[in-house]
Formats: sequence, structure tokens, C-alpha cells
Amino acid sequence: MRSVSFLTGRNGRGSVLLIAGLLLGSAVLRVGTEAGQAVATENPLAAIKEPEATAQKKEISSQEDREQMSKMLRAFQERETRLAERENQIDMRMKALSVADEQIERRLSNLQQAEDSLRELLALANTAAEDDLARLTSVYENMKPKDAAALFEEMEPAFAAGFLGRMRPNSAAGIMAGLSPQVAYSISVILAGRNADVPKG
Repeated sequence: MRSVSFLTGRNGRGSVLLIAGLLLGSAVLRVGTEAGQAVATENPLAAIKEPEATAQKKEISSQEDREQMSKMLRAFQERETRLAERENQIDMRMKALSVADEQIERRLSNLQQAEDSLRELLALANTAAEDDLARLTSVYENMKPKDAAALFEEMEPAFAAGFLGRMRPNSAAGIMAGLSPQVAYSISVILAGRNADVPKG
């Protein structure tokens, strides 16, 4: 009886320990299996997601590169357009300057021609006036001194002095002798003043 209870007690405690060990081992196996499944389950997803993320990054980078290239192309096109407009403006200005230069040259040529014509007319006028004065002086010289003096008496002293200065001395002296003292004096003062301005050698 005593030996039976001893065995029973020892076997009962051993059974409990055995059952507890089995349960603990089962739990350890279950945890290990679930952890392995979790790792096995997570790794394929991670391996799948990582190439997808890399592809997305590459796609975003490629899209950014295309946008940047498009911006650069637009900037180049705008710059080319501006340069073309400036070239057109410069061409128009050059053409306008060329037309203005032609007009200026034409006007200068016309002015030069007009100046030459005016110089010729003045030369002709001076020659004609000189010829007229020479003829008139000759007429006064060939007149009788008394008749010529009557005409010179009515002239302005400066005008009369001009003719007398061009005459031969003897003809001028005959006319001066027929003038009134006052007119003769005025003409003499004018002639003396002209001669005073002549440089002396």
C-alpha cells in the first residue's frame, strides 16, 4: 500500500512535469513556426516592393528630367525668338539709315549744285555790274566837265566819290572844279578816307 502510493505520487508528479514540458515545447515550436512564416511572408513583399519603389523613383527622376529639358527648350526657343526680333529691328534701322544717308547725299548734292549756280550768277552779276560801272564812268569822262559837275552835284557824295575814284585824274579834276565847295569838300573827305585805308609799302 505504501509502495503503491509512493509510486502513484511520483508518477503523478512526473506526468504533470511531462505534460508541462510537452506544452512548453509545443508553444516554442508554434512561436518559431509563426515567426518563420512572418519572416518568410514579409521578405517576399519587401523584395517585391523594393524594385517597385526604385522603379517609381526612376520614373519620377525621368519625368523631372523631361520637364527640365522641356523648360530649357522653351527658354532656348524664346531666346531665339527675341534674337530674331532684334535682328529684324536692326535690319529695319540699317535700312532706314541707308535711306536717310541717300537723302542726305542727294540734298547735299543739290545744295552744292545750287551753290555753284549762285556763285556763277554772282560772278556774272559782278562782271555785269563792273562792265556797267566802267561804261558809265567812261560816259562821265567824255562829258563836258561843266555838265558832268552838274550831275555830280545832285549825287550822294559817297556815290559821286566812287565814280570820281575810277576816272582818269584830269577828268576827275575838271568835274571837281565845277562842283560847289561844300560838295567838293565832302567828296574829297570820302576819297581821302578810302586812300587812308590803303596799306603803305
